[in-house]
Amino acid sequence: MVKIYKPGKVAIVLSGRQAGKKVVVIRQVDEGTKDRPYPHAIVAGVERYPLKVNKRMGEKKIKSRSRVKPFIKAVNYSHLFPTRYALELEGLKGIVSADTFTEPTQRDESKKTIRKLFEDRYATGKNRWFFQKLRF
Repeated sequence: MVKIYKPGKVAIVLSGRQAGKKVVVIRQVDEGTKDRPYPHAIVAGVERYPLKVNKRMGEKKIKSRSRVKPFIKAVNYSHLFPTRYALELEGLKGIVSADTFTEPTQRDESKKTIRKLFEDRYATGKNRWFFQKLRF
C-alpha cells in the first residue's frame, strides 16, 4: 500500500468536532496500537483561524486578531482527506509523543509550542493558505 500520509502532509478532517479543518500530519501509525487498533495519524491542526487585519488597525488589535488556536489529535485514516500540499515541520517532529494524549499537562505544553510555531509561520507570511478558513 502506498503511504499517503507522510509527516508534513496537509490533510482535511472529514468528520467529528474538527470536520473541515486543515491539519498537518506529524506522525503516521499504519499498523495501529493497542489502544487504537486501526491505522491512524497524529495530526496538529488549526481549530480557530486568524481574523482579517488591515492598515488602520493598531498593533495590539493586529496581534490579537493574528492568534491561532491549535489542536492535536489522533485521527483514523478514513476520516482524513489528503491534499497535494505539504508543510515543513522542523519544529513539530519531537513535540508529540505517546504520553502526550494521556497526560493533560503535557498535552497543554505541546499545544502551546504548536501555537507558537503556527503563529510564527503565519506572521512571516509562509503558507498563508493553511491559515485561511475553508469555504464550502
